[in-house]
Amino acid sequence: MARALYIHWPFCLQKCPYCDFNSHVREDVDHGLWQHTLLADMRHEHAVAPGEPLESIFFGGGTPSLMPPALVASLLAEAEALWGFAPGIEITLEANPSSVEAANFAALAAAGVNRVSLGLQALDDDALRFLGRRHDLREGLAALEVAQRHFERVSFDLIYARPGQSSAAWQAELARALSFGTGHLSLYQLTIEPGTRFATLVRERAFAPLEDDPAADLFALTREITAAAGLPAYEISNHARSGEQSRHNLTYWRYQDYIGIGPGAHGRRLGRATVRHKKPENWLEAVRQRGHGINEERQLGQREQAAEAMLMGLRLDAGVDLETIAARFDLPAATLCDPAKLAFHASHGLAWRDGNRIGVTDRGMVLLDALLGELIPGELVAS
Repeated sequence: MARALYIHWPFCLQKCPYCDFNSHVREDVDHGLWQHTLLADMRHEHAVAPGEPLESIFFGGGTPSLMPPALVASLLAEAEALWGFAPGIEITLEANPSSVEAANFAALAAAGVNRVSLGLQALDDDALRFLGRRHDLREGLAALEVAQRHFERVSFDLIYARPGQSSAAWQAELARALSFGTGHLSLYQLTIEPGTRFATLVRERAFAPLEDDPAADLFALTREITAAAGLPAYEISNHARSGEQSRHNLTYWRYQDYIGIGPGAHGRRLGRATVRHKKPENWLEAVRQRGHGINEERQLGQREQAAEAMLMGLRLDAGVDLETIAARFDLPAATLCDPAKLAFHASHGLAWRDGNRIGVTDRGMVLLDALLGELIPGELVAS
């Protein structure tokens, strides 16, 4: 049963060079209408999957840190009334590190948010301009300080493997990031997604992405430095002190049920996948007419779910337990992983096996996409 709730707030303040929500840049939002409609979408999900007390809630999407605190409080109150909250529930909100949003942090914490994920993205003004961010380093660090003052737990993200970035430059930037003392860091390699401004700039030869070998070196360096600092990688791009891992994201990676509401939100509950209407106006109209914003809902086959559980779980440092997944989806464990290929990659230091549990090593993580194609039988993924 679902123990996690994802609330998607679609609106942004600026166009972003590497996401696809640029059509959702809005200045004026009818917050009363949105509160009414989000609550209706939430109540529909509770009627379908009443479940157990929630262990995590995540406010994500565009710029959720600009949601009125009263709206956040009302959504949290309704979620608690419907499902109840497990002791120590994690309530995370994504935020951009602008002074406008930081001014909202105290009220958001008072509304019930106890963890913030801050989109710092770089500790260098030139890099921030390249990434298309509104904030500069001074503003970003000021927002981080405010966040650490108001929230129990703080995470922030950085993007590395930027064009021309050297090992020495990234090592210095990462050391500075660690010096701020947060218990969690999300460290992502720069990727060029099709259809974005970055993809256009690469095609126009405005810049050249960092080549694969230097990027792989930075990945290895990242793991070495964070592990030495007491924030080892627990997922391919996420690093945390013991007990500081993102409980909400672990729900996804462990392939547990979660509920998604709001425009564009995905969900997995009771063996069914849900996708909400992405365009805000379409979502609003769907909820008005049908009481929910679902655009697509389908039953997932046992083999499809098992494949997703493998694909997500092998992102984790802890790997997956084959017998547990096999029992959950009523499949032979032998159908989940190619044992010969696992043994081959383990002999080359790219994968490991410990009884029923298998995983990918630090060396293998840089090749994760290729390894997933090797380890998970094609007929399972294609089912």
